[in-house]
Amino acid sequence: MGHSTFAAPPPTLRDMSGDSPDMFGDTPPWETEEQDDAPSAAELEAAGQSSMFGEPAPTPPPARVAEQAAPVDLSPPKAAPPAQPYRVLARKYRPQTFAQLIGQEAMVRTLANAIKRDRLAHAFLMTGVRGVGKTSTARLIAKALNCIGPDGKGGPTIDPCGQCEPCTAIAEGRHIDVIEMDAASHTGVDDVREIIEAVRYAAVSARYKIYIIDEVHMLSRNAFNALLKTLEEPPAHVKFLFATTEVDKLPVTVLSRCQRFDLRRIPSPMLAEHFAHVCKSEGVAAEDEALAMVAAAAEGSVRDGLSILDQAIAHADLDGEGLVQAARVRDMLGLADKSARRGLLDAVLAGEGASVLDHVAQQFALGVEPINLVRGIMDLVHRITVAQVSGAADAHSAEEREALEGWAKGLSAGQLHRLWQLLLKGHEEVKSAPDPLVAAQMALLRVMHAADLPDPGMLARKLEEIAARPPASATAAASSSPSGSGAAPAAALPAMPWEPLVEMVEREVGIGMADTLRMQVRVVSLEHGHLRYAQPPGFNEDIAALVRNALAKATGAAWQVEKVAAEGTPTLVEQAEARKAAEADAVRRSPLVAATLAAFPEAELIEEERQSAIGGARRNWRR
Repeated sequence: MGHSTFAAPPPTLRDMSGDSPDMFGDTPPWETEEQDDAPSAAELEAAGQSSMFGEPAPTPPPARVAEQAAPVDLSPPKAAPPAQPYRVLARKYRPQTFAQLIGQEAMVRTLANAIKRDRLAHAFLMTGVRGVGKTSTARLIAKALNCIGPDGKGGPTIDPCGQCEPCTAIAEGRHIDVIEMDAASHTGVDDVREIIEAVRYAAVSARYKIYIIDEVHMLSRNAFNALLKTLEEPPAHVKFLFATTEVDKLPVTVLSRCQRFDLRRIPSPMLAEHFAHVCKSEGVAAEDEALAMVAAAAEGSVRDGLSILDQAIAHADLDGEGLVQAARVRDMLGLADKSARRGLLDAVLAGEGASVLDHVAQQFALGVEPINLVRGIMDLVHRITVAQVSGAADAHSAEEREALEGWAKGLSAGQLHRLWQLLLKGHEEVKSAPDPLVAAQMALLRVMHAADLPDPGMLARKLEEIAARPPASATAAASSSPSGSGAAPAAALPAMPWEPLVEMVEREVGIGMADTLRMQVRVVSLEHGHLRYAQPPGFNEDIAALVRNALAKATGAAWQVEKVAAEGTPTLVEQAEARKAAEADAVRRSPLVAATLAAFPEAELIEEERQSAIGGARRNWRR
């Protein structure tokens, strides 16, 4: 290779303490006079690497190693701790104590009393809609039953400490005696058989061995039957905690073995307050109207609301300091603008078809689904009805409150209920229609055309008035009767029967006024809008004003009432008494009754009213 070979002398103490000799160099390091200028082993190795693989990137020259240098620490550097992955708000703010569980005060009070009095059931069933805290409640019960306190001497408590080993292990999901099973993926008898086999053994480190079975309604029928005996008489150290959203799918035999808690939907105001607290903890500013929209979209579910809030925070405009704005939340949720909804309802009530179609087209262009548009109008009608009944409008702004109160005063209850029924029918049509936009347009146009239809009650009254009028041929006799007051139109109107008019007064005004008309009014002449009457002997009170007001209220028209000194027809009471006397006289003249009275001179004719056995009609029976 062209290199010279040297015979190396025995190494000295200095050589043994220094660097290794260079096997390929021309001059051994022990023969050089200037030891301080000799290259180190690191430099020689770097030169070899450079000749084989090329020149590396320029780096500052390494410091030379002194003869007595301390040993270099060649252990790998400690890695920086990995960044924690982002946890969504629904997991981050999962309640860790019963005090953080919102909206379920009744259940918490019941559990607290049961723990305080040592009356704990062996199986609990939590049911309710999604996201109200069923699984969280089950874990909190597990912590409450197994908590031992910071000093390790505590017992079951409704306020677990969260510091002892059982509390921290259950919160982290690693406790060996708290077994969580998803019934949606473990539905068979074999899965339940594992539970039956394991319950015989005592808890390893906790006070109770707890089985949390989520979505328990997904178990098969055979699995439920296999669990029944163990569920009815479990060992003293075992507790079962079930959670389900569809409690009606559970067998009655299972329900009867559990203590059931129905978790309520969380009210929207409470949800909005909770979301405001979460935003404050996250350092995010949010408008109250935006939080109210998120709470309304959550439909009583805390988890759904936190997921929407998480999306709203990510959707917030960072240029605006991360403010969660109502307009952006509205765009994100695809909800119709409230002012646009009010404008659409205005157009419907005003009967402006072109404006209705324009509003629908604008909302559809903005991405609002037709079904959401109809649902928004329904919500508006409902809030108007509630404002009309309660007297207070539920609104987030003064403008909206003013509009709701105006509609509540201007619309009748019948109109609002008719609007609701029509919109509900339209909602079903839009949901099932092949073209939801066309169905929404047709439904709203139908509502618009039906908005000014007469009320059914008013229509029935008008039909009764028409039925009470005599035929048109009866107008000839009344056309020549003098009016006495100079009112030509009233004199030309046809006569009308008195008894149906009194019946209308009885329905619209009251039975007292109707009895006054029956007893004290002898009709001299009766035309539409004009009554001339006399009173029978014994009645001197002036009732003209009372009669006038009663007739006006019953018919909805103005009346002229005049008392005259004439005989007139008998009153209705007099006519009834006359008919009754005639009937009694006819009965007395009958041959059978006459013979009976002749045979029994002291016999009396007694009239008795009885209810007919068939049909319920009344008949007069005389004996």
